[in-house]
Amino acid sequence: MVKPSENQGSQDAGQTRIDVQNESQLREWARKLDATPEQIKEAVAAVGSGASDVEEHLKGSRSTTNSERTHEALRGDGQAS
Repeated sequence: MVKPSENQGSQDAGQTRIDVQNESQLREWARKLDATPEQIKEAVAAVGSGASDVEEHLKGSRSTTNSERTHEALRGDGQAS
């Protein structure tokens, strides 16, 4: 199960939410869930912002090239290490 971030409240009976408008939070969740920020956004659009729902959605949609796609997306995003 995913852990809540510091800026996430307990809005819906403790349900942790992912705010895709908050770029630092989006990157944090992408790292936690081994996904690209775009995959997180797509998952939120598909199942809502509940972190548990997003996690389950991503688990169900994993491909064998997910890690490769993550690294490519981060390089293509203009990220400097």
